[in-house]
Amino acid sequence: MARRRIHPTQKSENGQSEPLHIPLDLPRIITTALTLLQAEGLEPITMRKIADSLGVKAASLYYHVKDKEQLLHLLAEKISSEVEMPIDAMDWRVQLTQWATNFRHVLGQYRDAVKIMNATISATPQRLSHIEFLFRVFTEEGFHPPQIPWLASMLKNYVFSFVDEEHRHMARAERELADLEQMGKNQAVKFQALSGANYPHVIQLAEYTTSVDMDQEFQYGIQVLLDGFEAQLARAQD
Repeated sequence: MARRRIHPTQKSENGQSEPLHIPLDLPRIITTALTLLQAEGLEPITMRKIADSLGVKAASLYYHVKDKEQLLHLLAEKISSEVEMPIDAMDWRVQLTQWATNFRHVLGQYRDAVKIMNATISATPQRLSHIEFLFRVFTEEGFHPPQIPWLASMLKNYVFSFVDEEHRHMARAERELADLEQMGKNQAVKFQALSGANYPHVIQLAEYTTSVDMDQEFQYGIQVLLDGFEAQLARAQD
């Protein structure tokens, strides 16, 4: 059976309804794809599904976006463009902390954003601007050039892994019809019911293990990373 397409309508001069033509362009495609992403997640999204949501034939969509891989690059670029970049004049640690915090915030706004980032290469202008920022901060502070890409990657991977874990916690909370705080309390009770002979430290630290102060945990992790970076820099300068 052929699928029936539903198009927006407008009134013609004779008063009859007729399809309203909305030009197809990349911003509209990206917005539609992000809307589907929020509703369904990354895996179910197909080019045909996006075309149906836009009310166009798949061939029209492929004229603008050649395949799903290119679409993912466009989505990654859009997400990256929303990250507010720190002011250059600030201390290097403050710059990196703000960048990581802002990046985490934007990634947290989009379902499966980390999957999109990991599935694509940083070769587009906005994503390259993030690499340039990180490399500049580390270079100006005097870090050893061969190690700068490693340091930048460590910081980026920390942000990605943290956001990914946050999303998994939130998805689990939705499944259990509980908020994060209640879910943490429930898990703490399970830990405390374990065998004291086998898991004494798990029981002892249960209330901290299941803490849901994600902001505090994220900031603590960033500072631990930066402390390590700074210690490396000091040793290299001795």
